[in-house]
Amino acid sequence: NEKRMLQEAVDALFDNGRHGRAVTGAGNRALKSLSDMLKGKGGRFRQNLLGKRVDYSGRSVIVIGPDLKLHQCGLPKKMALVLFEPFIIRRLKELGYVHTVRSAKKLIERKTSEVWDILEEVTKGHPVLLNRAPTLHRLSIQAFEPVLIEGSAIRVHPLVCTAYNADFDGDQMAVHVPLSVEAQMEARMLMLAPNNIFTPSSGKPITTPSQDITLGAYFLTYCRQIPLRDPDAERHLPLFADTSEVEFAVANRSIDIHAPIRLRNPDFGSSGRVYGDKDRKVIVTTPGRVRFNEIWPDELGFFNGNVGKKQLSDIIWRCYQVSGQEGTVRSLDALKSLGFREATRSGTSVGIFDMIIPAEKQVEVDSASAEVQKANDQYRAGVITNKERYNKIVDIWTHAGDEITKALFRTIEFNDGKDLPSPLFMMVDSGARGNRQQIKQLSGMRGLMAKPSGEIIERPIISNFRSGLSVLEYFISTHGARKGLADTALKTADSGYMTRKLVDVAQDVIITEEDCGTANGILVKSIYEGDEEVVDLKTRIYGRVSAEKVVNGDEVVVSPGEMINEGIALRLNDIGHEQLKIRSVLTCESRRGCCAKCYGMNLASNLMAKIGEAVGIIAAQSIGEPGTQLTMRTFHVGGVASGTFKQPIIKAKAAGVIHFNNLRTVETPDHTFVALNKNGTISIHDKDGRELESYNIVSGSVIRFGDNTQIKKGDTLATWDPYSVPVITEKAGKVKFRDMIQGITLDTEIDKETNTKGLVVIEHKEDLHPQILIVDAKTGDELAAYSIPTGAHLSVKEGQNVKGGDQLAKTPRKVSETKDITGGLPRVAELFEARKPKEIAEIAKIDGEVSLGGTIRAKRKLIVTNNETGEQEEHLIPLGKHYLVQPGDHVHKGQKLTEGAVAPHEILDILGPHALMEHLVSEVQDVYRLQGVEINDKHIEIIIRQMLRKVRITDPGDTQFLWGDQIEKTTFEAINADMIEQGGKPAEGEPVLLGITKASLETDSFISAASFQDTTRVLTEASTLGRIDYLRGFKENVIMGHLIPAGTGFHTIRNLGVVEHALPEDLETGEEGADADDLMEELA
Repeated sequence: NEKRMLQEAVDALFDNGRHGRAVTGAGNRALKSLSDMLKGKGGRFRQNLLGKRVDYSGRSVIVIGPDLKLHQCGLPKKMALVLFEPFIIRRLKELGYVHTVRSAKKLIERKTSEVWDILEEVTKGHPVLLNRAPTLHRLSIQAFEPVLIEGSAIRVHPLVCTAYNADFDGDQMAVHVPLSVEAQMEARMLMLAPNNIFTPSSGKPITTPSQDITLGAYFLTYCRQIPLRDPDAERHLPLFADTSEVEFAVANRSIDIHAPIRLRNPDFGSSGRVYGDKDRKVIVTTPGRVRFNEIWPDELGFFNGNVGKKQLSDIIWRCYQVSGQEGTVRSLDALKSLGFREATRSGTSVGIFDMIIPAEKQVEVDSASAEVQKANDQYRAGVITNKERYNKIVDIWTHAGDEITKALFRTIEFNDGKDLPSPLFMMVDSGARGNRQQIKQLSGMRGLMAKPSGEIIERPIISNFRSGLSVLEYFISTHGARKGLADTALKTADSGYMTRKLVDVAQDVIITEEDCGTANGILVKSIYEGDEEVVDLKTRIYGRVSAEKVVNGDEVVVSPGEMINEGIALRLNDIGHEQLKIRSVLTCESRRGCCAKCYGMNLASNLMAKIGEAVGIIAAQSIGEPGTQLTMRTFHVGGVASGTFKQPIIKAKAAGVIHFNNLRTVETPDHTFVALNKNGTISIHDKDGRELESYNIVSGSVIRFGDNTQIKKGDTLATWDPYSVPVITEKAGKVKFRDMIQGITLDTEIDKETNTKGLVVIEHKEDLHPQILIVDAKTGDELAAYSIPTGAHLSVKEGQNVKGGDQLAKTPRKVSETKDITGGLPRVAELFEARKPKEIAEIAKIDGEVSLGGTIRAKRKLIVTNNETGEQEEHLIPLGKHYLVQPGDHVHKGQKLTEGAVAPHEILDILGPHALMEHLVSEVQDVYRLQGVEINDKHIEIIIRQMLRKVRITDPGDTQFLWGDQIEKTTFEAINADMIEQGGKPAEGEPVLLGITKASLETDSFISAASFQDTTRVLTEASTLGRIDYLRGFKENVIMGHLIPAGTGFHTIRNLGVVEHALPEDLETGEEGADADDLMEELA
């Protein structure tokens, strides 16, 4: 018994509550065991080792500092006095004011005039770090030079607010003082705000002005009359020789700032790529635009247009290309002053009468109500099902809302014929504040709302906020709005957790060498959604390294190993290059981390990535940061249903000859064609046979033209029913039902409202396959068989005669629900965690032809046969599942056979790692693109590479591996290479896909894994197996208190010092002082 009690006491000491009841102390509180001290957020690892409190720091509320330069921040004097105390004490002693530290402190407390003078001197040129929580990405900590101010609030430059996601409604920021010379140097070279103009996630400018500044620039450059409607009117406009003449005229009030004028073209005959028109001697512009162009470098050219947020971002980007960082920063500060000044002068304000209700609103509402009435009547008559009626109504109202919004924007832009549009229009059009949706709700119509479940309520809110909502409408809108608020609270935590997991999995990806020498790469092309290009090739390849040579005639456009800059990307676009093989982190062969060539450009600096750069953490931050932003932004939508109203019609965008590709059709008596399969396309070719356009065709589409016929631009090629998916017959004949048994596979749906009967196929457990056969009316021979999916409504009766192209049955399409990142964040997490999706789609394992087999245990056999090799693969598919293919269709390896999402592990097994990478990148990008967030592919690729870094041993060969071991890919390759050298048999392995949580816990470093999750388990395993941690990654070194092995702490450049005055002799002998300067330049 004593032994048992001793054992229990020891157990409780090690891990209380793991075995039996927890030992409690006073007040029934469980005692804290040794493992509790390490575990969780408050444990040793996360509380003390990864996060420490630091001295020389303070926090205060922030306010705007409109007069600051980009590299400055306003620091309250009383804060600076405390933060820089040791520096002040040292200076006081040097100048002989005091002799002991104690007397110096007393002097500082008395705040004499000497102290203030010394404070000025000490803070001059000593950068401080400003940080705003939550620190979501590296731009949440930046360095500034302090400007001492009165008062107690920190002042922040308006252009860095976007990066910090800060506003001035009571936000607080923390200030930290870098102490050592090295730390100050790094703060100045790497972290100073002017060095962080671009976001590392997409390379777009992050210092783009917003709100007032944007509005000011828009107001200044706005002009509705250009281009002039009457060409002769141009001759009568006042002509100016240069900008100073224009400014003089404006100052004299002899000309309005928005009036059209003629100006001698500053870009006439220039050689570079400029915004202006190089061929015209005189241009028509306005004094406002002349003033706007004065702040930008001349090489940019004259920007002659209305300037909104998008244009500003573009101009800043081009300015950086032309005049480098210094010039850009100067222009940004000038833009800030100009924007604030002009916004003030514009006197823009918003009153209730600016919310003009468009005259067309009532007409639209009436016509929509009539359409809805029609849909309800059709439903009562039994022509359409309830689901179709609902879908139709939602579409009618969405369409009406869109039309009202268009009319509203025309109204507020025209603004009763005044010179300037309504302030509301200016704010939205410039991108300063608000969006079309919000204006629509203010003075158009509030529109459709969503229930908390995500369904759309079919009764829209016809009123707007200006005219006020009725009681019913008010409660309809609150119903959906509450969910938004609840979501926000929950999702912020989820998103933060996802960022933490991403950082943990990617933290040890550092750039370790210039070039790994691989010839592999991935193939990228433009991304299309339907028939519109969403991301062009130029965007996808910019800043990457080409893995192939592209030649156009004699000209070499790009050679392997060359980084693709804007010029090359544009050139590839011009010569119509469709796809390019580029180097990628996914195919990089570096032993640890990855190489600079495979990573490509560092997007924040627009230069090739340097050795020692922590690209893994940058990737994790770039993916995690928008996640939090988006989740915080769900409730702004307020549950307004943003239905996608896609017109069910295809019109030709070009003239030419049309061709059917992989398209099975049947001709109807009225000489149209009905498409029978899903994955066919129609393409338009010019007279030389080049493809101009290609359109995907939905099964059941009615095609107006035959194959190889000539068409004109704007002709309607095809139409389809957007509310249901039909089953069409190819053959003419008599209808016969098979396995359609009343009450088992068939059900009579009597519509409550219409009292009409319709037959519906229902889910069933039996070995039955509801099919419609087409038989020859005379002989009774079977001509064709169509399997009818669960949920389909039959359109024909048994014994009825049908013609080719007739509809046999139809399945209502899915009801539209609104997507927001709430659907999105869990989707991203699901992809990164490599979870199996709920509805898994079957995918073809080989190329071949589809046929159907019998049924085994409530599952139907679908067989794919490759006729060339004779290979066969069987798929067992549950009976209720909807097929995407018909018997006789030819399918490719990896093609979906049934509806649902594809499981990532299956793609890896069937198509291999490359296809899996492509799939994951595109799926993650889809979620972010839906929210309008731009992230470069390379960041997602890094995470995916980390998920695929393990290999499972399938045959150990002569190595010491065991069958089924999971080994790091690099270790596996290294040991195999040794084995081959010794003449033994190498091991064989297959790639394994791990979710990010699992991948973090499987890292080689046990210290890093322990600090992440499952601390006790990780540590006990490591100690029993006698694991060794070589401290190669980030976290391990932070925990041990070593320098971080990245950037200036990378092992090859770690021992460089900063020398205060590098002498010329040092430069010749190449001593460390010189290297340090070169290094700092390199880093900057």
